[in-house]
Amino acid sequence: MTDSWATFGADLHLETTGAPRLRAGLMDALREAVRTGRLAPGTRLPSSRGLAADLGIARNTVADAYAELVAEGWLTARQGSGTRVAQRAEPRPPAGRTVRARAARSRPAHNLLGGSPDLSTFPRADWLKASRRALSAAPNDAFGYGDPRGRIELRTVLADYLARARGVYADPERIMICAGFVHALKLMGPVLRKRRVREVAVESYGLDIHRNLLADAGLRLPCLPVDGLGARTGELAALRGVGAVLMTPAHQFPTGVPLHPDRRAAAVDWARGTGGLILEDDYDGEFRYDRQPVGALQGLDPERVVHLGTTSKSLAPGLRLGWMVLPDSLVGEVTEAKGMSDWSSSALDQLTLAEFIESGAYDRHVRSMRLRYRHRRDQLVEALAERAPGVRVSGIAAGLHAVLELPKGTEPSVLRAAAWQGLALEGISRFRHPDAGPGRDALVIGYGTPTDSAWSGALEALCRVLP
Repeated sequence: MTDSWATFGADLHLETTGAPRLRAGLMDALREAVRTGRLAPGTRLPSSRGLAADLGIARNTVADAYAELVAEGWLTARQGSGTRVAQRAEPRPPAGRTVRARAARSRPAHNLLGGSPDLSTFPRADWLKASRRALSAAPNDAFGYGDPRGRIELRTVLADYLARARGVYADPERIMICAGFVHALKLMGPVLRKRRVREVAVESYGLDIHRNLLADAGLRLPCLPVDGLGARTGELAALRGVGAVLMTPAHQFPTGVPLHPDRRAAAVDWARGTGGLILEDDYDGEFRYDRQPVGALQGLDPERVVHLGTTSKSLAPGLRLGWMVLPDSLVGEVTEAKGMSDWSSSALDQLTLAEFIESGAYDRHVRSMRLRYRHRRDQLVEALAERAPGVRVSGIAAGLHAVLELPKGTEPSVLRAAAWQGLALEGISRFRHPDAGPGRDALVIGYGTPTDSAWSGALEALCRVLP
């Protein structure tokens, strides 16, 4: 163990104006020195008096910085032993393995990021069976360029499935197969611009990649507030110039609330009255636990709603399979846009998914995963009740994530503590629209992401960092 501060060359370059800036700068410099290995685990730091003298700053500034880093887990302090760098689980790598070790350190030990299912549960055997059957029965033209809308076999099966499972009016001629939700937005953005739409309202909480895709198409993105009843669709009329709205009515991401029936009706009334379009992201529509299924908004008005769905949560995002159910008036325009983009899913994968759904394997898989995720959700709630009773959990009646409410102002410190624990997770501020203003402090916990073997460790790491 090395006790010498100077040995590690931890050069500290600090702003010299104001104690708060000095303290923050010192903390950032120490975190970086620990993170990069310049300060190894067990290294004894100078006394607060000695470091203050070296840096020419007040002793209290150093003492406060040390105390906060001890609270975050970067340092340890014990009477008689001084302040040291906290021990970490991973050993220091041999000199010849620096690059590999650096890459390993960049990977979190536990992953509770939202937006992904448990990839280890992909139904490989059933998918392989469906693929063999689909390949054996595939017509020769399946290996050509084909219809930009996608294989008719899949569109026909999807029309039946979506009508049965989601209440969607889905004629095969109105379905467009795409490579996931992002691909669908990349197609819709230019189509909306060509229709002279200049503004698309988006929910005050959502994924920035979706906002960026629409902005890249030249569209302005006014913010539609979200509360405990979902998006406040009654305010659409006040957003002059808006020609479309992007929504997650089945399970708002990330707040986890379904859109209230009155607000569903208000959204459709707005679209009918203004000639606007609703882009319905059917996020987590198939995973519900403690409530009746919420039907798709598209069923209320198929001519004013574009229904967007994917297999990314129900099967795996790597399949790159999704669909759009379009109003009649949009089919030709979107087909032309997709034909020009030359970005489509494999015909064999489309035929395999058609066989997978038609054989009943898809329904069985979704039912199985619904039970699995519900069990994890229940374990999360039980662990929080026991280990962090002051943390309120919400948004758990459906989907693959939960929202954990935090005391005001604690979200940044909890995220820093999580990073130190090797726990990957996100705060709700990560999803807030730039124009939404300040909001609550909370964590968005993707409990569907870990494998079964990793779940208990991720849950334990989460409980350790909660206030």
